[in-house]
Amino acid sequence: MITIIAAIGKNNELGINNHLLWNLKEDMKVFKEKTINHKVVMGLNTYKSIARPLPNRENIVLSSKKENLPKEVKQYTNINKLTNDLSNTKEEVFIIGGASLYNHYISLADKMYLTLIEDTKPADTYFPKINKEDWNITIIKELEEEVKYKFVLFERRNNE
Repeated sequence: MITIIAAIGKNNELGINNHLLWNLKEDMKVFKEKTINHKVVMGLNTYKSIARPLPNRENIVLSSKKENLPKEVKQYTNINKLTNDLSNTKEEVFIIGGASLYNHYISLADKMYLTLIEDTKPADTYFPKINKEDWNITIIKELEEEVKYKFVLFERRNNE
């Protein structure tokens, strides 16, 4: 099962200069709770922004060429091989960024946990447009820290 997890602004903003736009304590807590003890898939820039393997997760990095990463990080250089391997697993696998992976996997994802932030900031990286007709949408929780935001579960509708 492929699950996307991300925090996005009102205009689908994700980040700027390889950094998140918002640092929301509750969002980070939910990210950890959802991804702990699961596979997390990220692009090289996302990995570099985190600067270390995420603990208690199987870290997978996609890069166009072989990188010098810690041995506990599994590397792929071919997105088709990665996608094939992910489609052959029954466990939940989280796509955690960046934008190119979100763009590739949004049509293949079974679920998305999105933190929808009611704010805008300048960005150079954006989440893909969501066709809401493809999803059952459930608001899990609404909060306010430095901004208003809500945790939303998107579950793929079965085309019957």
